[in-house]
Amino acid sequence: MFTLSSMRFLFWLSLARAAYAANSQQPLKPTAISQPLIGFGTWNLDESPENTTEAVAIAIEAGYRQIDCAAAYGNEKAIGKGIAEGLKRANIKREDLWITSKLWNDHHAPSRVSLALSQTLSDLNIPYLDLYLMHWPVGRTPSNSTYHYDYRSTWAAMSSLPATGLVRHIGISNFSPAQLDDLLAHSPDDRPAVHQMELHPYLPQEAWIEYHQQQGIAVTAYSPLGNMNPKYGDAEVPLLLEHPVVRGIAEKGGCSAAQVVLLWGMSRGTSVIPKSKHEGYIRENIRSVGCLLDGGDLER
Repeated sequence: MFTLSSMRFLFWLSLARAAYAANSQQPLKPTAISQPLIGFGTWNLDESPENTTEAVAIAIEAGYRQIDCAAAYGNEKAIGKGIAEGLKRANIKREDLWITSKLWNDHHAPSRVSLALSQTLSDLNIPYLDLYLMHWPVGRTPSNSTYHYDYRSTWAAMSSLPATGLVRHIGISNFSPAQLDDLLAHSPDDRPAVHQMELHPYLPQEAWIEYHQQQGIAVTAYSPLGNMNPKYGDAEVPLLLEHPVVRGIAEKGGCSAAQVVLLWGMSRGTSVIPKSKHEGYIRENIRSVGCLLDGGDLER
């Protein structure tokens, strides 16, 4: 007998598999945008410009149709070269990709928002973004000396961007519940299309995701593999991919632990954006939609 959780799992799994099989984008209900359920993240992809470029090109060749970037990552020029090379290898066009970037804190002043966007488009060497996010709800001056909570005026400036044709959708990242409610109350006609936040089995935030679904806001999960990133430092809990439950499900389904965790994220209707600089892991992660799991695995 199917539970609500298992039925939801099967629904999102079918969407993810259909998107991968068709090599196209599928909508994240209840929104009308066409963001793939899996993408390639580029945070901390900074071993070298050459490695960054090659990793992005491999990702596109392997089947990723979403690339997540940010000005603050300091690697958008190398990513842009990787996008160009990946398009050639995969024999696809720019419009076949969903490309996201983010406005950094030092460009929150309304007069600086369009400047930041222009720089990102130039660095990525693309004519438009599918999604432009406010990276954090905290701004600071270009000299980094003063911090201020100015997201309302910044959001108002971002809201004018889709009309320029340089951005298809706008969204937010790392907002608290109070900040999101405040933004919705003051911008009822310019709601975020997407909210990107940290999500993984150690930080599931079920109620928070459900609230976004009620509001018609899609959710993207960064750091979907949890504390595997060395940026997290020493942790008091096991590495997520070494957790006994994750490893047991992976062994049962004939999948890797990373594939299990990514499929768990997609099964909740969130788009996941894993990052790797290694070709083997890049290709392994995109194949997560082929894992044979069931709703009972999800509930564990």
